[in-house]
Amino acid sequence: MSAHRDDDAVRRYTEQFGNLLADTGWPRMAGRVFAAILSSENGRMTSAELSDQLQASPAAVSGAVNYLLNLRLATREREPGTRRDVYVVQDDSWYQTMMTEDASLGRWSESLRKVLDASGDGTPAHRRIRVSLEFIDFIGEEVKGLSERWIKRKAEIDAEIDAQYGMPEG
Repeated sequence: MSAHRDDDAVRRYTEQFGNLLADTGWPRMAGRVFAAILSSENGRMTSAELSDQLQASPAAVSGAVNYLLNLRLATREREPGTRRDVYVVQDDSWYQTMMTEDASLGRWSESLRKVLDASGDGTPAHRRIRVSLEFIDFIGEEVKGLSERWIKRKAEIDAEIDAQYGMPEG
């Protein structure tokens, strides 16, 4: 298989993906920055590289990067021997973010239980809160199962990619 990379096509499709993320609720610049880092050759870019590629101001890139850092979809690393930060998207960034959200589900559930207890049995509010709580608990249980299945599937994918391209994960 050829290792040829079509940089123009990558940029074009990356921009489309970033805009798709924005269409589904992400801040537009955060979507564009995430897509750019994700599709970069090494999964890492500096603010200057992002500003240049996206034709965006450093302030816009900074805000977008902070959004991604908060979601744990990107990490910040110091470029060795410099004072420049490099923003990195790992192969498992989606998984890590979902597991962070799973922890949030537990906190939401705990808080909603208190609201439920105080809302009064049989009231319309009690019903709405209970259904919300049951949904959050259901999703939490499903995420646990998904996590276990994903860990197994990711190992299979890593092995397939390593066999196909003869390169170790990294």
